[in-house]
Amino acid sequence: MVSKWVDKNVRYIFSLPAVLFVALMVVFPLAYTGWLSFHEWSMSGTEAPKWVGLENYLALIKDTRFWEATGRTLYFSFGVVVAETLLGVLIALLLNRSFKFKNLVKTLFLLPMVSTPVAIAMVWMLIYEPTVGFANFLLGKFGIDPQLWLASSSTVLHSLMLVDIWEWTPMITLIVLGGMTTLQSEPYESAVVDGANRWQIFWKITFPLLLPTIVVAMLLRMIDALKTFDLIYATTQGGPGNSSETLNTYGYVLGFSFFKVGLASALIMLFLLLVAMVSLFFVYVRKKAGVDQ
Repeated sequence: MVSKWVDKNVRYIFSLPAVLFVALMVVFPLAYTGWLSFHEWSMSGTEAPKWVGLENYLALIKDTRFWEATGRTLYFSFGVVVAETLLGVLIALLLNRSFKFKNLVKTLFLLPMVSTPVAIAMVWMLIYEPTVGFANFLLGKFGIDPQLWLASSSTVLHSLMLVDIWEWTPMITLIVLGGMTTLQSEPYESAVVDGANRWQIFWKITFPLLLPTIVVAMLLRMIDALKTFDLIYATTQGGPGNSSETLNTYGYVLGFSFFKVGLASALIMLFLLLVAMVSLFFVYVRKKAGVDQ
């Protein structure tokens, strides 16, 4: 009797561990965060969360610092993704050609992506050091005045974007290179016979065929860029002032510096909504481009 029941429900039995894992690691934390967002709580062991309804969300909507962090988050994310996509596609085209020590160059190029973000942040803090850093040393060779890089509100965000571009451009390159391996040779052979030059081949054949891969790479990288925290917190902690503060670092400050857990939870839920909206935007662009067909 038991064996018959097992045979009948074996697909559910084998999938149950995965379902439980997702429920414990994703659904429960998300539901708990959503529940906390309607409460006021300071993580005190003697004080239970107090129901406040939509007050946390209304407070964030009125919070200028929240909107400034939102603008920086979007500016940072879209800026690095566009730059990484352009550079990633260009480098992928170069690495797709045959040359000496090709495999060694590809391996070295991928090293930034596999390094830990905090270690990368520490290295770039040394590079950006105003007095003895390599960045200002290089600028001095071209007669340019030293910059404060991470210590100035006018340069800090772009300096962090440069680090992110250096670290994650290899990801776009790797995905595009993978897409190039699936391209058929027949269209290229026909184009060469018809007398097409390299630019025409790229624009009329390579780019349209790679567009689905590029859009997927941009979507994956955008979701990751929106969540950037370790690089910013390890280098500037959102400073100087709040000039490099994003939604992630602001949420951390609200929750673990000011102990406003309910407000931080509401920020996280709004941030989740923002990520979903950006993801839907890329899905819409993908469909409008006709790459699903």
